[in-house]
Amino acid sequence: MSEFTLNALSPIDGRYYDKVQTLSAYFSEAALIKYRLKIEIDYFIALCQIPLPQLKDFDPSKFEELHALYKDFSLADAQKIKDLEKVTNHDVKAVEYFLKEKFDNLNLTPFKEFIHFGLTSQDINNTAIPLSIKKAIQEVYFIEFDRLVAQLKTLAFTYKDIPMLAKTHGQPASPTRLGKEIEVFVVRLEAQLKLLNQVPMAAKFGGATGNYNAHHLAYPHIDWKKFGNHFVETVLGLHHSFPTTQIEHYDHLAALFDALKRINTIVIDLDRDFWSYISMGYFKQKIKAGEVGSSAMPHKVNPIDFENSEGNLGIANALFEHLSAKLPISRLQRDLTDSTVLRNIGVPIAHTLISFSSTLKGLEKLILNQEIINKDLDDNWAVVAEAIQTILRRENYPNPYETLKNFTRTNTKITKESMANFINSLSVSQKIKAELLAISPSNYTGI
Repeated sequence: MSEFTLNALSPIDGRYYDKVQTLSAYFSEAALIKYRLKIEIDYFIALCQIPLPQLKDFDPSKFEELHALYKDFSLADAQKIKDLEKVTNHDVKAVEYFLKEKFDNLNLTPFKEFIHFGLTSQDINNTAIPLSIKKAIQEVYFIEFDRLVAQLKTLAFTYKDIPMLAKTHGQPASPTRLGKEIEVFVVRLEAQLKLLNQVPMAAKFGGATGNYNAHHLAYPHIDWKKFGNHFVETVLGLHHSFPTTQIEHYDHLAALFDALKRINTIVIDLDRDFWSYISMGYFKQKIKAGEVGSSAMPHKVNPIDFENSEGNLGIANALFEHLSAKLPISRLQRDLTDSTVLRNIGVPIAHTLISFSSTLKGLEKLILNQEIINKDLDDNWAVVAEAIQTILRRENYPNPYETLKNFTRTNTKITKESMANFINSLSVSQKIKAELLAISPSNYTGI
């Protein structure tokens, strides 16, 4: 570990940095500056393509040089902008001044006053931030999500024919199949992924109060609403929110965080189930040479991966909850409370990725203990009572539910033999008795 990571205040920048460092390209301070620079450059080029009268002589061959300013953006460039910010005390203005200096260096000085023309800083922030989020979700989050779901699908298929005692309310219940119980999580996660993909990545673009006031005053003949739609949706690939105040509504962003939170909640449910299966002995865990489970108890192999995941998902969801509850609220045409909150978007996403990685690690360490699963089934013959009373209902047997209730509750231990004796005592045909005797905890698993 470097001195920086050892001294980091947050574990995502210290202990867990190697698991989430890919997010730095989207949510670090340098990344935010780079995305702002991209928006400023793309906007200037879009003005040239209208073209504004004063920009009609701008040489289009220079566009690639402008694109290179953010494509080749370096930490030294980011530091230069931070140095400018010390003077301006305004982060977006510092980007504008940096870009103007670059225009001077590229002999483009006559055009530099059209950098940030008619804009407010939120036109830059409220396009740069959703663009960075969109890229992070597509290029990092989806990859880790898919890895987790793929492993669950593999386990669901591998264990599709393994009968298992179900536990409803923590008590023995009608048997199921282990693979099917895992598939439940696959279906839940994929359903929420569809909802996540339906959330628009929205951006605001329209000047100081969202009305294109300065744009319209300077060039009243231009359809600035049409321009804004084209720039945000075609050039940037985002959804254009209009009308707005000075800032984006953040309603869609809140929906995104809620969708991510729901996915995390499902993974918490999964973590707790597998933790319980390990506790019941249904799974053992692969042992890695040299690893210690407990500093005091040499025998222990703890389900730490599922516990780590659950803990990180709790932190992530608490932050997603705050983000989705706070961001859509702003006093009148805007206040500044969104600014510091938006800077923390990468934090819950980082904790989410740590969790996905931990859950996946836990799943990959599982070793099926079919002996314990089979013993649990064989020790709980009472669970076929539902099956027997259902057949008896079909055959119009008098009070079938009550009959099975009396039998199962007055016998402290229901075994294969006692269940067979009970079935043979019933006043039904031999054919029905044979049907009932064929039922066992291992085969009463439904479809």
